Amino acid sequence: MDGIPRRFPYTTKAPVRQGIYSQAVLVDRTLYISGQLGMDVTSNLLVEGGVQAQANQALINMGEILKSVGCTYDNVVKTTVLLADINDFTSVNNVYQTFFSKNFPARSAFQVAALPRGGLVEIEAVAVIGPICDS
Repeated sequence: MDGIPRRFPYTTKAPVRQGIYSQAVLVDRTLYISGQLGMDVTSNLLVEGGVQAQANQALINMGEILKSVGCTYDNVVKTTVLLADINDFTSVNNVYQTFFSKNFPARSAFQVAALPRGGLVEIEAVAVIGPICDS
């Protein structure tokens, strides 16, 4: 029986998996990117400098996953931002807008009780593979 193709792209330029999940799952032309923390790939530790530094690194890590399947931030159609403190929303948004500056993806943002490794922010995304045209 034929089905919709599913792949598990992986790049060493984003943090190594630490649990039972994939960096991303590609089903047909939809890429689901797991939540990215502000982890430095070399040290495998959260970057220093607070929530803005962690948001920046999380989005850099997401970009490496996007690149691994031939995409850019322009292919992202939905993000979810998880914050340890909702009062950091504006600080994270200031970083976010340097990665998404036009044709903004849909987005949700939530304060959560805790994030892995004591992170201050985690960002996940859904992207569409291939050229996208606005109508």
